Amino acid sequence: TDGKITAVGPASEVSIPAGHEVLQAKILVPGFVDIRATVGLTGIYNGDEQAHDQDMLERSAPIQPGLRAIDAYNPREALLEYVRSFGVTTIHTGHAPGALISGQTMIAKTRTTTVADAVINPFFGVAATLSPKAQSGSGAPGTRGKTYAMLREALFGAQEHKATLDNYDGEGAPPARDLAKEALISVLDGDAPLIVTANRAQDIASALRLKEEFKLTMWLDMAAEVYTLMDEVKAAGVPVLLHPTTYRAYDETKNLSFQTAATLADAGIPIAIQTGYEGYVPKVRVLVFEAAIAAAHGLGFERSLKAITLTPATLLGISDRVGSIEVGKDGDLALFDGDPFEYTTHCTGVVIEGEVASRAVR
Repeated sequence: TDGKITAVGPASEVSIPAGHEVLQAKILVPGFVDIRATVGLTGIYNGDEQAHDQDMLERSAPIQPGLRAIDAYNPREALLEYVRSFGVTTIHTGHAPGALISGQTMIAKTRTTTVADAVINPFFGVAATLSPKAQSGSGAPGTRGKTYAMLREALFGAQEHKATLDNYDGEGAPPARDLAKEALISVLDGDAPLIVTANRAQDIASALRLKEEFKLTMWLDMAAEVYTLMDEVKAAGVPVLLHPTTYRAYDETKNLSFQTAATLADAGIPIAIQTGYEGYVPKVRVLVFEAAIAAAHGLGFERSLKAITLTPATLLGISDRVGSIEVGKDGDLALFDGDPFEYTTHCTGVVIEGEVASRAVR
């Protein structure tokens, strides 16, 4: 009713009001929540970064926290229809890793109507990269030392701008607007997490050191070698937006493992599985496939399902709306003709806030 779940239970206990369409499936699960994506900025054609639907990474400067995801988001992008047809109803999307600070992220439903209808939170976090991917071949940063120094300088600059704003007494002209520093002030204040892409243990340790220095709310993104620093990550209270389970194991991700999700979950570290971003085809992965591989390598059915539903919803602060099938929550549902994590199973329908959003059989 009005997009919300008003009753849950067996047919013998719940009567369906007259005039409502009845959908049938062997398995019904909450709509999936993708904890880290670029869909909506990344398009279906997988072109190079100059293509019209490749707005996820701006390389004109290494630090650009003022770039808003909502300004680059296309709610009618065909790729949204594709990921939705596999059960994804909510996405945390935005600027991709690859620049030192690449821009902001946002939360949206996978509706393909208007931005106003789709967006839940237009500014959620700021995406940063502490890895060789952030190093420029023709300028700064060119080394890890310079990468870390530039990021610290940006945060110190935001601190100074915040002090200027706080000390303004209304006399004379107000301080000039600075969109980049204002975004980082949200990070410094804890209103937005700094989402740091780091894969090697050395870079993960640097991210944790930055968190401690500036007392930030931080999320680790990708984190291929995180299993080597579990005590440190757990002590820091940092959740892990784990790399797609089947991400290519090469270069800085050469030590990733299919078992990392289970290893972290066993240690009590909050994890959510993402589709992420890759600078080559396919650029966007299928969330349920990635969770299925984690399930088969120790995470199991229930924890894998939680890693793409309730856990990401909780991390995003929207578990009162999505992530589980409960009275009062949004009517976001995914229908399957068998075990969602079995490769031969199909997603047969998707519902977003009580409306059928997909009837494709995938």
